[in-house]
This record gives sequence, structure tokens and C-alpha cells, in this order.
Amino acid sequence: MKPRVIKPGIYWVGAIDWDRRLFDTLIPLPDGTSYNSYLIKGTEKTTLIDTVDSTMPDVLINHLSELGVKSIDYVVANHAEQDHSGAIPQVLEKYPEAKVVCTPKCKDMLINLLMIPEEKFMTVNDKEAISLGDRTLEFIHAPWVHWPETMLTYLREDKILFPCDFFGSHLATTDLYVRDGGQVYEAAKRYYAEIMMPFRASIQKNLEKVKDYTINIIAPSHGPMHDRPEFILKAYHSWAFDEPKNIVVLPYISMHGSTRKMVEYFVGALAQRGVTVKQFDLAVTDIGKLAMALVDAATVVIGTPTVLAGPHPNVVYAAVLANALRPNLKFISIIDSYGWGGRVVEQLAAMIPNLKAEILEPVLSKGFPKEADFKALDNLASTIAEKHKENGFV
Repeated sequence: MKPRVIKPGIYWVGAIDWDRRLFDTLIPLPDGTSYNSYLIKGTEKTTLIDTVDSTMPDVLINHLSELGVKSIDYVVANHAEQDHSGAIPQVLEKYPEAKVVCTPKCKDMLINLLMIPEEKFMTVNDKEAISLGDRTLEFIHAPWVHWPETMLTYLREDKILFPCDFFGSHLATTDLYVRDGGQVYEAAKRYYAEIMMPFRASIQKNLEKVKDYTINIIAPSHGPMHDRPEFILKAYHSWAFDEPKNIVVLPYISMHGSTRKMVEYFVGALAQRGVTVKQFDLAVTDIGKLAMALVDAATVVIGTPTVLAGPHPNVVYAAVLANALRPNLKFISIIDSYGWGGRVVEQLAAMIPNLKAEILEPVLSKGFPKEADFKALDNLASTIAEKHKENGFV
């Protein structure tokens, strides 16, 4: 890829990581990702907005060289995480006159993470501005999107918002702007679910913070840019503010078929009562898909066999993940098949303290489910349908 012109004097100079398939050694990247960096040339000053991952600094440096950049005055670090800050040391080595512009918290983190000398920094307050001559950068503090030190950068004259991870999507593409709305919507929802959802309250506050800005382009640090900003703004508003929908997410695992039989019956019982079910076999599922389903769900029902008196380890992982992601769930229950006994319910309940949801009566089957177990599954399905209706979940 070559540098891309956004507007006269404004360029995309980032890197596309086509083959990366795992982020933070945790998050699946089925479509790769990009690390977007932007160069802004003013009549008096030149600025680089974010850099690229620590694995790809040469791509960024080559782009700057191709554009004939002789000096950089400011390197804006909206966020300290290394997929955006990782190439700052190499940029400072090539352009030693540059100052790193960031929040005070970001300064401390970059010193610790990348060992950048303290004298290289210039910290900015919320709503503070810097003139580039004919262009002005305004800095908007946006803590907990999704780290505590984050800020957004607004280019006033061109009405471009550079929000770093905010509004991003893990997507490797040659499209400079969103062209396949369906593909980007799914990638952005996956990104929100995996990274932003735990900070939903902060996302709400920061959406309110930017609503009065006139924005013609949103230029995130992952995925394509938005030249129709209302597309991603509307999506984020829905994910962050809307009430849950009439959806049950059912992650499960089965060892010898008993739990699977309960799950199959239960899914049918819920469907008969007009409840949408999203079922995930934890032996094979993409955890990103599971996270996406949790964005809209009103209820989670976990299906597990008992293994050595406790839940299956794959179920433990899913419970810990859900607890960390903090979806806006209202109800939780468990369906379990056991051989001689155990403490599945107590152990799983202890793993999800962040989920402020009502726990519905679990269904526990000794061995293969029998008539009484199927009746209990019907009762649980009816309870869920009634509670969804009472709360107006549609």
C-alpha cells in the first residue's frame, strides 16, 4: 500500500495487517486489521496522528519518506496501547524534533510502556487546542474508551474526528472509506463487543461529549474511515443505550449427549414462545461471535455437564469472559446434567459478580434428561418469555 490522500495536506500513512488472526493473544481477528496513522500538514506545523503496531514501524516510516516528510512537529498519541503507540520510538528517532502530544495519564503510560524520555512529551488538557497555521487540532479527553488515558483529536477546519479505538473495526481492507456497510457493521459490532462493552457507561458519556461537534469524517485507528459518520454514530448509540432485546444467548458444551439433549429441547421451547435464541457450542465457537450476541441479549442460559463436581472448563472460560465483558443482561440461568452430584450452580454464580442480573431457577438433570426435566425446561422457557414481555423486550 501507498500513502493515501484524504484531503490536500491530509494523508493516511498507516499499515494493513492482512494475516493477523489474534489480538492480545485473546481476540480472534477473522478479517485481519489495520493500524491507521494520519499525517496532517499545516502551513506552519506538521502532525502525525497516532502511529502503528510495534511489528510494522517500517511501513509507517516508508510512507512518510515517500511523502517527502522532512520534519514532524507533533506526534499525537490518542491512546497508549502498543498497536497505536508502538512505532513512536522509531518516529522520534527519525524526527527527533517532534513532541509527543497526549493526556497526562497517557504520558505516564508511554514512559512506562515504551521508555520514551520525559522531555519528549507535551501534555494537553481537555478541549485544549494547537494551531498548525491554517489548521487547528482540538483534543477531547475521553477516559475509558477503552483505557483510562484516551483522548480524541478533532481537526476543526476540516471537521475530521480522529478517535483512535472509538468507532473502530478490526478489518483489513484497501477501502479508504466504508463501502460495504454490512461487513463493516459486523466488524464494528464485534469490536465494540470485545473491547468497548465493558465500559458501556463511559461510552455513553463520551458519545454525549461529541454529539455537538460537526463531523464530516470519522477517521478511526482500525478499519476504514467513515465519510457518512451517522452510520457508525447511530450504531454505537444503539449498542450503548438501547434496552436488551427478546434474545436468549445459550453457550453450552456436552460430553456424552445429555446436556445437548436438554439444550435442543430448551431451544425449541423458547422458539415456541416467541423468544429468539442464539446457540453456541463452546467446543468450536468463535468467542467474538459470542461476544457480539451478548450486546443485544436480555438473558443468558449456560448449559454444562458436571465435571469433577464443577462446570466444564470451557463453560468456566465463557462465564469469566461474560463477567469481564459486562453485557447489559437482565436474567441468567443454568441447565446442567450431572452424574453423582456437584456444585455447578454455586461455582458459576461466584464467577459472574459483575453481571447484575436476576438468577432464574436452574434445571439440573441427573444423567439423561427425563420427563420431569423436560417439564422444568418448559417452565424455565415460559418464565423467560414472560419476563421478557413484562420488561418490554422485543
